[in-house]
Amino acid sequence: MDIEIFPHRLLGADTTEKLLNNLEEIDSIKRMVIHGQRLPPASAKHPDRRTIVVKGEEIDLQVKTGRILLEIESEETIENVKKVCEEVLPFGFNVHIGTFIRYQKTVTDEIKYGDDLDNIPAEMVGLTDQNAPLSERASIIKKNQ
Repeated sequence: MDIEIFPHRLLGADTTEKLLNNLEEIDSIKRMVIHGQRLPPASAKHPDRRTIVVKGEEIDLQVKTGRILLEIESEETIENVKKVCEEVLPFGFNVHIGTFIRYQKTVTDEIKYGDDLDNIPAEMVGLTDQNAPLSERASIIKKNQ
């Protein structure tokens, strides 16, 4: 099951970092994807284009966060997510339930990745921007099992 957190404003780097770290503490969240417009290249010195730390791992923030997509285990998780959002997003947000993350490889993936498609781990399906250079695709933070 997927949910979408849609903040009423675009999030800065500090707010994105705080929200992701607080959401990471919820055990029943399987995957998180941040979605938004791409930030200018690092050479442009945009204030939100910086490294954030989530769960102790450094991640180069490359988008201005507009939506956060979550794969969750059960509906009970939604209330926990709303509590975290109420703490971090005082300006408001909406939570939508639906299917937002792809779970199967598509024809577009086959065209983009070619023969390398079989080498892409299952947890990466639906998480990457097919228009981005390979070096900027996605960062995976493993949950402690």
